[in-house]
Amino acid sequence: MGAIKDFITHHYRHFNSAVVIDAAQAYVDHIDRGDKMLVTLAGAMSTAELGLSFAEMIRQGKVHGVCSTGANLEEDIFNLVAHNHYKRVPNYRTLSDDDELELLAGGWNRVTDTCIPEEEAMRRIERRMLDLWKAASEKGERYFPYEYMYQLIESGVLEEWYEIDPKSAWLLAACERKLPVFVPGWEDSTLGNVFVAAAIRGDVNYNCMKSGLELMGELVDWYKTNTEDTSIGFFQIGGGIAGDFPICVVPLIQQDLKQDCRLWGYFCQISDSTTSYGSYSGAVPNEKITWGKLSVDTPRFVIESDATIVAPLIFAYVLDQ
Repeated sequence: MGAIKDFITHHYRHFNSAVVIDAAQAYVDHIDRGDKMLVTLAGAMSTAELGLSFAEMIRQGKVHGVCSTGANLEEDIFNLVAHNHYKRVPNYRTLSDDDELELLAGGWNRVTDTCIPEEEAMRRIERRMLDLWKAASEKGERYFPYEYMYQLIESGVLEEWYEIDPKSAWLLAACERKLPVFVPGWEDSTLGNVFVAAAIRGDVNYNCMKSGLELMGELVDWYKTNTEDTSIGFFQIGGGIAGDFPICVVPLIQQDLKQDCRLWGYFCQISDSTTSYGSYSGAVPNEKITWGKLSVDTPRFVIESDATIVAPLIFAYVLDQ
């Protein structure tokens, strides 16, 4: 890690590259003060194998909560149990429609240059999750999506299929440290679709899965508890619901609950979204001041680049401390 930090510190001196150093050092300063950090994951970061660096960030206490899309939640486990069955398609930009149909027929689900194997990844996990959902339905128990994932991990039933070093799976690290993994819009995922199909068939009860509204309530409780004596920073990878959902907790507490709380104490977004299109992902951080999310004193950074390149560099810098 030290060699990476030395390299980027020497070479990354201007423009976007300079912001990488500024954001990384501010992250270090935030944690060194005893403050905490929420990391949000959009896109296909798990299939990009961000766990190779992100898992160590979690293990070393540099991350205290995660907000993830349903896809990133499940795809870290898919990669854990089926990595050797994945297929890379480096010529993905030139695939024809017939090529895509051939992948579909072969049970390959393509994410840019990486094809996830339907049977070894998705269906293997589906069968084990159905057992957990059915058991909860029968007992009248209710859990969030990540809590079911933690039950699956802790049961040990997946260990015979591990195809990567477990230290490279960020969800395993989060499970070990019992971090909350807030997953808004979970139904927009493979396992979310599987769950709905099972509920329609009558195999499981919808009520065994806690809702997104309850998730926001859980986030409120977590934020209030963890900001009593410390500040929480916001490290956002990509945009979308993984970023917009959790950052709204501050105005919810202050404006809707009429309760005092700290604003986010650090903000960094790695984004490739274009500013001016009216999108949340492309909004500059100072816009969030008007929504009561950030302070004028909050350290704020935007790195307009590819998160699969930038995030591991920042994590390497932080882990060097």
